[in-house]
Amino acid sequence: MQTVSTDDGTVFVSEREGDTGSKAPFLVAYESRDCDRRYGWFCANCERIDNAMDSMGRIKCNQCGNFRKPTEWDAAHE
Repeated sequence: MQTVSTDDGTVFVSEREGDTGSKAPFLVAYESRDCDRRYGWFCANCERIDNAMDSMGRIKCNQCGNFRKPTEWDAAHE
């Protein structure tokens, strides 16, 4: 696990858990080393935690624009 400093303290980034992004993977970040509580997503492209996720599971890095497509689709918008 990789450790990353944030404004809230230290988070632990799993290099085995994540999802594909447009530029690099988004990795799962945890509040503790034992992985019992998720903190958020870590952008492997710019190595930051500053990401946003919407209700459909779309993730976008606010720093570099790395993007994950939605995991859920609303057929009303097609």
